[in-house]
Amino acid sequence: MENSPRLFNKNLVLLILCQGIFLTNNITFVAINGLVGLSLTNITWMATLPIMGYVVGGALSTGLVARTQKKYGRQKSFQLGLLVAIISSLICGYAAYSKNFWLLTFGTFVAGYYSANGQLYRFAAAELTHVSLRDKAISWVLAGGILGAVAGPNLAALTKDTFDTPFLGAYLTLTVAGILGLIVMNFIHFPDEVAVKKVLPPGRSAMQLLRQPVFMVAAISSALGYGVMNLLMAATPLAMKVCGLPFSDAALVLQWHVIGMFAPGFFTGSLIKKFGTYRIMILGIVLNFVCILIALGGIEVHHFLLSSFILGVGWNFLFTGATSLAMTAYRPEEKDKAQGIINFFVFATMAITSFSSGALVTTSGWDILNFASLFPVVLMGVALLWLRHKQNQEKKLAAH
Repeated sequence: MENSPRLFNKNLVLLILCQGIFLTNNITFVAINGLVGLSLTNITWMATLPIMGYVVGGALSTGLVARTQKKYGRQKSFQLGLLVAIISSLICGYAAYSKNFWLLTFGTFVAGYYSANGQLYRFAAAELTHVSLRDKAISWVLAGGILGAVAGPNLAALTKDTFDTPFLGAYLTLTVAGILGLIVMNFIHFPDEVAVKKVLPPGRSAMQLLRQPVFMVAAISSALGYGVMNLLMAATPLAMKVCGLPFSDAALVLQWHVIGMFAPGFFTGSLIKKFGTYRIMILGIVLNFVCILIALGGIEVHHFLLSSFILGVGWNFLFTGATSLAMTAYRPEEKDKAQGIINFFVFATMAITSFSSGALVTTSGWDILNFASLFPVVLMGVALLWLRHKQNQEKKLAAH
């Protein structure tokens, strides 16, 4: 009798740790860059430009990262991303110290390259274990973000006043985190680092991949799921500040939001295996609606906390499901291209929502921001229903 394949091994566990470090960087940036930006400019709607710089940098880096991964392999590309994380944290720290708004925006733009790398950790996870455990591996690496959920907001709150310059301590701590990530990544061995490289056919073009209903819906759900989450999350610290709530409350809300994002990763893969990708993604959309309803219900701390937590859980179900769905729609030789396409759409949507969140919450208010987020949620629901209808039609035709 054959032994059941094991999910965990040294490489997967270390990648989970790298995901935690990546999310510590990501969440700390979201927690503080809007506030630091607000302190460095007199134009309130520009406050989230540094966050926008982060995701625009990520969007513009996706093609470069895909080419780097293809040429040098996972490990070297991920190490380069961590090196950029260290440099960008130092740039942002100096920008805060010198009170230079545009240097801060440039620093976050540079950090986008690290973000584009980190977004590929979930795809790399599927290559580090048995194919039958792919969904669980993706889910567990995303769950590694729970480290960032705890470390990020607490790091921002604890180091806020370490120096005379607010949040300078946070940027310097992120530099240390990047160095730690660089060390850990050195001990991970990915299959494409040891396998004999074969000359593979180029595969289908980007347009051919996007014409597939499954790939198209996976890309839409990944992008809009991340977009809704980013629209509301990036605006939350600013909205809470406008409502007169202290940063410690905003840090607590952000912490529970990120726990909602990544704690379900411990079981989302099992839920997908039991109930199917489609149902879990639909549940994610329902949770997005619930989050918006709670957010519209009031502006007390508990409203922000509960809606943000539910938003995080909804994002996890949508994003894990969309990642699993995408991996059924491309061939091995199309891996880098397909993953780059999806991440480009994710970052492009995040860029729009990062800017929109600051502009909407400071000019139109928290309620209008939440009403605006209903449109992409409805669009994701329509896309999933269309895919299910199309697949049912194909099954009926195949049966005849």
